[in-house]
Amino acid sequence: MLKLHQIILRKFILIFSVLFIILGLIVYLWSKQFYIEQTRNSLLSNVEIISYQLDKTNLDKLVKKVNDSLGLRLTIISANGDILAESLKDKTTMDNHSQRKEVVEANKKTFGFDIRLSKTLHEKLLYVAKKVAYKKSFIYVRLSTKLGNIDEQIIELGVKIFGVLTLFFIVVFLTTLKLGKEIEKEINKIVVFLKSLTKKEKSTYLSSSFSEEFSYITKLLTKISQILVKKDKQKAKYTTKLQLANKQKDDIISAISHEFKNPIAVINGYTQTLIEDENINSNIRKKFLLKISKNGIKLNSLIDTLRLSIKLDNKKQNINLININLYEIAEECIDNLKIDYPQREVILQGEKNISIKADGSLMNVVISNLIENAIKYSEDDVYITITKEYIKVEDSGIGISQKNIKNITNKFYRVHENSWNNSLGLGLFIVNNIISLHNFRLEIQSQENEGSDFFVWFVSAICDK
Repeated sequence: MLKLHQIILRKFILIFSVLFIILGLIVYLWSKQFYIEQTRNSLLSNVEIISYQLDKTNLDKLVKKVNDSLGLRLTIISANGDILAESLKDKTTMDNHSQRKEVVEANKKTFGFDIRLSKTLHEKLLYVAKKVAYKKSFIYVRLSTKLGNIDEQIIELGVKIFGVLTLFFIVVFLTTLKLGKEIEKEINKIVVFLKSLTKKEKSTYLSSSFSEEFSYITKLLTKISQILVKKDKQKAKYTTKLQLANKQKDDIISAISHEFKNPIAVINGYTQTLIEDENINSNIRKKFLLKISKNGIKLNSLIDTLRLSIKLDNKKQNINLININLYEIAEECIDNLKIDYPQREVILQGEKNISIKADGSLMNVVISNLIENAIKYSEDDVYITITKEYIKVEDSGIGISQKNIKNITNKFYRVHENSWNNSLGLGLFIVNNIISLHNFRLEIQSQENEGSDFFVWFVSAICDK
């Protein structure tokens, strides 16, 4: 059986080897992905700027200017895939590009992206393409750039990391080796102490083949281990509760960070561009500022949603009951949502003079949340029906499974199947709590792939005109 210092030496060599391999892979993959994402985002920003210059200059001159000033390959592609202008090759010799991956994606999404070997340059290029309106039709603006020697840069970084880790390993190893020899001396003292505590044999068996010293210690600890069994069981129960609490905390943090990440990234990106480019085109500056403002409003809305959920959860939300006209509130909600969903149609029908006793602001939150959910998870028109007994929001979207209907009003509950995503998981939680605060009732009827009906029943709250 090995001595303690011999085991330490072997373990350190093993740990160092594994650590270096894992760290090397992480650094390589992260660096490569980071470089590609940064390059792609830079190309997308340039595509945006170039798009504003399409109508102001000759396309052939524009591609040459971009190549000379930015060192980027610019290709202008017609709607049917023909090359209108190309910075590095005779456009008449180039084949149709309609089936290029980045062009196909650009036709379906906001932009297209691909990495492949260029037949023209015989080098691996990163391509970004975007569909842009041009002369009563559209064209594709495609930028590409060389990826460069990423692997060489990462290997160079890896060598430096290896040197630092090696030095660290030597220092830690020498320190630990010295400590290990001291531990060997202290073990004899522990053994004497444990012998004084063990007078009765215990049924629980404990063994170790780690080293001669620890093998001897575990034989002695076997005699006192049964005393700790009861405490261990109590500790296990407490640990389970802590793990459950930690999981709930992690779910909350994950949901919140996911929703806050995108608007913050947009604000940071456009702000950095405005700071770095003082001579940016005024139209582009205005567009960037509008996007910053929009995402700032979104962040503020998320914060308000969290604050409202906390008040409702802690039963501290005040309620101001007055006579309100449901039809007018529904119209206001539809008008507000039209700003974010201008292409969607929300059809309001039913009785226009229904008045109930409720908090107007909170009912606005309820109706807005229900309509927005219907818009997000369906592609057809959304219908709102108002009667004396209820208000109904109806869609013909993806629907909700019966399992999820039972849980969907829980706080931070998020459904991932069928592409359903309840954002922070607070929307229907807030809706249900506001409805309960008014002594109303929420009813959800849904069939998967057929649609959902959300009812708010308020019979007892109807007011006479």
